[in-house]
Amino acid sequence: MSSITFLLNGEKISVSQQPPTTTVLNWLREQAGLTGTKEGCAEGDCGACTVALGNSIRGQMHWQAVNGCLLTLGQIDGKALKTVEGLSGAEGGLHPVQQAMAEGDGTQCGFCTPGFIMSMYAFSVGGEPAEDNLIHEALAGNLCRCTGYRPIIEACRVSSRSESGNDNQDAAALSRLTPSSSLRTGEHLFLAPANSRELGIMINNHPQAWLLAGGTDIGLEFSKKGATPPVVISTAHVREMREVEQTADTLTFGAAVTYSELLPYLDQITPAFGGLLRRIGSRQIRNLGTVGGNLVTASPIGDTLPCLMALDASVMIRSSDTARSLAVSDFITGYRKTALMPGEFVESISIPVPTAGSRFAAYKISRRFDQDISAVVAAYLLCLDGGRVRELRACYGGVGATTIRAVKLERAVTGKAWTAETVALGMAALAEDISPMDDFRASAAYRNRVAANLLQRLHAETTDGDIPARLEAL
Repeated sequence: MSSITFLLNGEKISVSQQPPTTTVLNWLREQAGLTGTKEGCAEGDCGACTVALGNSIRGQMHWQAVNGCLLTLGQIDGKALKTVEGLSGAEGGLHPVQQAMAEGDGTQCGFCTPGFIMSMYAFSVGGEPAEDNLIHEALAGNLCRCTGYRPIIEACRVSSRSESGNDNQDAAALSRLTPSSSLRTGEHLFLAPANSRELGIMINNHPQAWLLAGGTDIGLEFSKKGATPPVVISTAHVREMREVEQTADTLTFGAAVTYSELLPYLDQITPAFGGLLRRIGSRQIRNLGTVGGNLVTASPIGDTLPCLMALDASVMIRSSDTARSLAVSDFITGYRKTALMPGEFVESISIPVPTAGSRFAAYKISRRFDQDISAVVAAYLLCLDGGRVRELRACYGGVGATTIRAVKLERAVTGKAWTAETVALGMAALAEDISPMDDFRASAAYRNRVAANLLQRLHAETTDGDIPARLEAL
């Protein structure tokens, strides 16, 4: 019987009696007796279960806030975990973030407080400037039911200016831990291959295995439904799926690269894509979730799919002995269906860098700005030549059984002057491209209107008209 070995609040821990798909939240509360970490929603929305996950990078500890309810024990093998019980300041007193929260009256009933504290801790040791937008982003994944957010935000601002300390003793201890490629507990097998070849072989040997990337999707099967699949294969350590390569023409990144890791690159080449990515869940979710996972789920409301299709991205598909490249637009074959054959997996994704003179735009419409599932996502790649539309790639999510490329809209505007009249033609043609449905997020009529209006917004943002593209907050 193999063990899951990790650092818990600086102490080496070995777990051998729990299925590797046991959530960190459940293990902490039910086995470790660390009940400071709370269960609120058990689906990554409320942040009450936030813990800090640590890795050693060039001898320095790097801590990220993550949701304990979606993180499995298998995923923390060889890593460090810090809970609210593991925080302390000088001489064993309160940690600066705890002190700031207490002195600023940032708590009432206290249920959500440990999660806020851990998000604040990750923010403080991350070295980010205490700017309002960054503080809001760091805390957006933590909800409080009984008090206002102002004192919590102020506590985060105060504590980020303190010497929080980033104890690198954990880094030295982590260097002595080696993640296992195979963890077996009873009938449960958790595999963590080191490269694509090993992954392909494992998939062939275990065709019914669950593939685990960040776990922000299938993690719900573990946390909400108590699923315990016999075999799980994690892609987190597959070398080729963790790499990012940027050239003048292309950005290629592994399917196991997280949203947070990818953001700096997208901010450089397609800032609109980066802006949309920041609205995918919370920072806790983005620290675990992957574009590759979002792509393979083939959800019609997957936020990244319209962007990837509009940018003409492609995927590298591999098996144990073959490789092939396929456009993302051809990869999705139906509702939650892809072109993957038995034994295949997505190794990487490539995005052509938009050329000079082109404009990429992405819009997400949802009931709530942060952390909400989309009603409509629209992504456009617009290329103008002398005021005329040389090319327009228009892709929509949430308006059909799959992500839609609006080919009739594109044909209606291509070659024409980029005017309000041309946009009106495109809006009329769009009605033939999409067929939304009514559900609790939005009506079909609303989705039809919004999808068309977003084309108007693109026009407003790419012309010198008098109508503002958006209203600024007062």
